[in-house]
Amino acid sequence: MIAAMLYAVAYTGVGVGLLALGFWVLDLLTPGRLGHHVWVDHRASASVVAAAGALGIGAIAFTTIWTNATSGFGAALLWTVAFGVLGVVLQSLAFLLLDLLTRARLGEVVTAERWNPACAVVAAFQVAVAAVIVASIA
Repeated sequence: MIAAMLYAVAYTGVGVGLLALGFWVLDLLTPGRLGHHVWVDHRASASVVAAAGALGIGAIAFTTIWTNATSGFGAALLWTVAFGVLGVVLQSLAFLLLDLLTRARLGEVVTAERWNPACAVVAAFQVAVAAVIVASIA
């Protein structure tokens, strides 16, 4: 029972770490501080994209844990980290690809003072890429 509890703590730590990494990388892709745009300036566009990124990374972390946790610890935990980091990288690449395809400065669109419907597309890309990764893991 104690071993199972330690596994839960370790996998939860990995999941929370992946969420933090995903937020940090999205922060790097947007001008200014993403947290400031969301919690201080109350910018809806930044909030929607940050939430979609968190949902995507959360789904990826859930799936990697769900498929690996029964395999034990050690290598299974490393696979969880590897797929989670891959998810963060692929979501970032999708953001940059959409930026390139639309010829928009999505970082500026996401952090604009007023709501921009383009952020719904960015958010959908975040979730769609996560869904593809989840399908490839499951």
